Amino acid sequence: MLKAMGLTLAGALVLGVVAAGWAYWRLNHNITGVDINNALGDNRPPRPLADPAAETAALPGGALNILVLGSDSRSGAENKELGGGDSEGARSDTAMVVHIDEGRTSATVVSIPRDTLVARPSCPLPSGGSTAPAFGAMFNSAYAVGGPVCAVKTVETLTGIRMDHYVEIDFSGFANLVDALGGVTVTTEQDIDDDKSHLRLEAGTHRLDGTQALALARTRHGIGDGSDLGRIGLQQMLVKAMLEEAASSNLLQDPARLYRIADAVTGSLTTDTGLDSLAELMGLAQSLKGLTAENVTTVTLPVVPAPHNPNRVVPQEPEASDLWASLR
Repeated sequence: MLKAMGLTLAGALVLGVVAAGWAYWRLNHNITGVDINNALGDNRPPRPLADPAAETAALPGGALNILVLGSDSRSGAENKELGGGDSEGARSDTAMVVHIDEGRTSATVVSIPRDTLVARPSCPLPSGGSTAPAFGAMFNSAYAVGGPVCAVKTVETLTGIRMDHYVEIDFSGFANLVDALGGVTVTTEQDIDDDKSHLRLEAGTHRLDGTQALALARTRHGIGDGSDLGRIGLQQMLVKAMLEEAASSNLLQDPARLYRIADAVTGSLTTDTGLDSLAELMGLAQSLKGLTAENVTTVTLPVVPAPHNPNRVVPQEPEASDLWASLR
């Protein structure tokens, strides 16, 4: 998803500079930045030692860890239409730790079930003060109580891994990104009939537009046992499908369409301040040009039912710790 988003924005950047300076300015100022580094300070996991060769290369080539969140914010008319509800109480509906290996030609995407019970640390608030720490809290509550800063701090506490970057996209941004790619092709192994996401698909191969892809990413009640684990499998399938579409996309042949979609996507994007400009996003996209879908491994955090609540899960040990250690 990061690569697909980056390629869309990179193409729009080139077109914006060539066509008119205001297009670049508009797209650049659409992106919302959050200064996570300043908010969290130095009390964080250390960064790994960088390879000097990677530091001096024409394009960055060091390992990266990026927290990618899909927000279920209902703010704005388009988000309300796609997700329902009101504009209050947004949560991290989808959470993935994207570990990009040194050289940036392979990656591991670890999905964290939103129902995972975790130790949620005290997090600083933009208005001053801080949230209260909590034990046995649902993972997605971190975003609800403390926004991106608390989501990053909770993930770093859970994993022992420093997040180099943060990327958040909401309902409308995800749907528009899929549409920018011309849709995605997925193959489902069973019929899907989910009244919550309003998605009905027969088992087989389908070409999905943005609204359908978003519904698939949110589907849980129409598959398996109805838990979040089944939905994660669908989300991981979509990530690979989007990478494949990005690799074969011809969006640059349709400048007007590319600009319209880039405008919509950047308007739905929140990042840390290290990625909150088109130039920085394009630099990341260029550094990932050797990354293909075949070299992306998708896994789910190993979990087991929580001892006192079968509707929640907790990390399975030692498998969970071994997974995080492999990414440091």
